[in-house]
Amino acid sequence: MPKITIKLGSDILQEVQLTKERTTLGRRPYSDVVMENMAVSGQHACLVLEDQHVSIEDLHSTNGTYVNGSAVKKQALQDGDVIEIGNFTIKFSANSGDVEDRVEDQEGLSVNAGLVPTPPASPVEPAADLIGRIKVIAGPAVGRELRLTKIVTTFGKPGVAVAAITRREQSYFVHLVGGADAPMLNGSPVGQEPRMLSEGDQITLSGTVLQFSQC
Repeated sequence: MPKITIKLGSDILQEVQLTKERTTLGRRPYSDVVMENMAVSGQHACLVLEDQHVSIEDLHSTNGTYVNGSAVKKQALQDGDVIEIGNFTIKFSANSGDVEDRVEDQEGLSVNAGLVPTPPASPVEPAADLIGRIKVIAGPAVGRELRLTKIVTTFGKPGVAVAAITRREQSYFVHLVGGADAPMLNGSPVGQEPRMLSEGDQITLSGTVLQFSQC
C-alpha cells in the first residue's frame, strides 16, 4: 500500500498510509494531513489514489507544490519521489509493506477529535512511552478526558478559535491554529509560536478550561 513520510528539517513527523481516494494536504484543520506553517496554503494539494497509482495535484496554492525540485500542477508519483510543500518535505513510497514501517497514525497528522472518555491505560505501559492527556476541568464537558496519542491534536470551534497540541518525542506543545479568540496557557495568551506544556498546565479556549497531564 502506498504511503508518504513527512519531514520538517531532519525530523520525521509522521508516516501516513494512503487508503483514501483523495488525501488533502493543507494548513486548515479540516485537511486530512494538516501542515501548520504559514508557507502552506489552507487547501494546498491533494494526493489522488486510483488503482494503487498515486498522483499529486496542486490546489491553486500560493507558494506552489514541487516534486523532485520542479513545480507541478498535477503529476503521477513514482516510488522515492520527494514532494516539497512550504518547509515540509514528503517522501512518497509506492509500497509500505516493510515490517519496519511505522503506521501509528493512518488518518493523518491532525485529529480534530472530540473530548471522549479515556480508555483504561495499560498497567505495564513503560515510562518511555508516557502519553499526555487533557481533562476538561471547567466548561460544558467537565470531567471528560482525551489521550494525546496523535502527533497533532486540534480542538476548538472552527471559525472562532482552533488550537493544537503537538507531540515531539516525549514533549507536548500548544499553539494557535486559527481564529480571533487566542487560547490562554496559565492565563497568558498563546500565539502561533508553540509553547511547551508542563504537568498541571491549564489551557483556556472558548470558555473551556483543559488541564494537561502526562502519565
